[in-house]
Amino acid sequence: MFVKICGITSEDDALLAVAMGADALGFVFAPSSRQVPVQRVYDITRRLPPEVMTVGVFRDEHPKRVIEIVHRSGVKGAQLHGNESVAAVAAVAKGIGFVVKAYAAGSGEIATSHALATDTIMIDGSTPGSGHLFDWSLVGEIPEGMRMILAGGLDPDNVTDAVRTVNPWGVDVSTGVERAPGKKDALKIKRFIERARAAAPVPYVGPDDLPYDWHGE
Repeated sequence: MFVKICGITSEDDALLAVAMGADALGFVFAPSSRQVPVQRVYDITRRLPPEVMTVGVFRDEHPKRVIEIVHRSGVKGAQLHGNESVAAVAAVAKGIGFVVKAYAAGSGEIATSHALATDTIMIDGSTPGSGHLFDWSLVGEIPEGMRMILAGGLDPDNVTDAVRTVNPWGVDVSTGVERAPGKKDALKIKRFIERARAAAPVPYVGPDDLPYDWHGE
């Protein structure tokens, strides 16, 4: 079970999430209350262990701009959370090793996601980052060979049911492990990660199982 802690805004929270066992950290570059400057993200990522995946979150940004910010900030991947076309995803993937394309639950585009230049997608609620749950039956059929990360209103209290019901490849959480907007809670992160992995039907995913160069080499 791949676990990503998103909405990281400080070095302390980044190191906390890593210490609790997170596989990946997300930094929001799209307009948001948790948006962080590129330089601050660089200052954080340069201090993280190489085995931690770092992802920049974008929404309807030009592919060249996405690639530029990814390289300047030191993150290893990009999460595209807007209405990016197949061509735009391909353009980003050409310059970055790991790309996640996010979809709103119930989107008809999910069924054709196999055409993307990435094998990793995210299913979120209709308002990304709202912290609101959605009907998990709306996840629908995921094309064969695609890795699906479940997001949208997850927290330590519902992640067990979410994993057992949806059986995602990974889970993503932001507001559900906060003690205040943009500030993470150590106990909530710990419980979230432990419960997500305990509910997973397959053994813990390791570096060799992931669809990118884990060390960013």
